[in-house]
Amino acid sequence: QVQLVESGGGLVQPGGSLRLSCAVSRSIASLRVMGWYRQAPGKQRELVATLDSGGNTVTADSVKDRWTISGDSAKNTVDLQMNVLSPEDTAVYYCYAQISTITTGYWGQGTQVTVSS
Repeated sequence: QVQLVESGGGLVQPGGSLRLSCAVSRSIASLRVMGWYRQAPGKQRELVATLDSGGNTVTADSVKDRWTISGDSAKNTVDLQMNVLSPEDTAVYYCYAQISTITTGYWGQGTQVTVSS
């Protein structure tokens, strides 16, 4: 069982930055993959960025030049640094974690990010 609690969302102006953090209830070193997804109104949930146990990252093309995913093993958090935000980034952002390839993944409750002037 893994509990995930997101924080750091809010309202920001276009061009601004936010840092999302996901607190994980177990050592992140025990997770096969962790990541962030987002879901905008009327759209499907989509991958933003993932980080696996080997330190490899996958980042969506739409954000790869602006955002960075990182893990902090001392704090057991997975963070998403979001720079140069645009209104198209407005969505609910969800943290995700999977222990192994044969177990189901876990989701956080989501945190709202709104980019608007």
